[in-house]
Amino acid sequence: MRNHLNKKELIESITPVIENTAMRYNLIPLEIALEKENDRWFLRIFIFSTDHPVNHKDCENITHGLGDFLDELLPFKYYLEVSSPGLDRKIKSEKEYILFKGLKAILKLKEEIDETKEKKISGKIIDYQKGIGLKFLKENTNIEHLIQLENILSARLNED
Repeated sequence: MRNHLNKKELIESITPVIENTAMRYNLIPLEIALEKENDRWFLRIFIFSTDHPVNHKDCENITHGLGDFLDELLPFKYYLEVSSPGLDRKIKSEKEYILFKGLKAILKLKEEIDETKEKKISGKIIDYQKGIGLKFLKENTNIEHLIQLENILSARLNED
């Protein structure tokens, strides 16, 4: 095994295999991470479904579906972990704003968006469009706000 691994290249090489496997089960890989911890490599895949909460069977299907494909692509021993994104997942990409449409979220903002002067708001993701922004329905109001991504410090799902 090489002393230096290019994790980005490895992830790029395995991503199509993971996406195709997930697609067979009507699942979407949200995040693929390759991390070394205590001299062991971990391949972590977080999956999402638009029509049902991710369950153990989904994780098992992905694990078995990937089978020997990953062993051929990764030149070292690794531990595979497949899981759901979790109910309070940090939103990390524009793709996730689109996928999480209709779900509750908490946003931390750089600048307030209304007269309340609040920079931490709860509500529901209504829509997201690249170049336009995030349509967000603030909790306990009937007012939709259009929030630019540059104004969002952090965002996470908020399923109570």
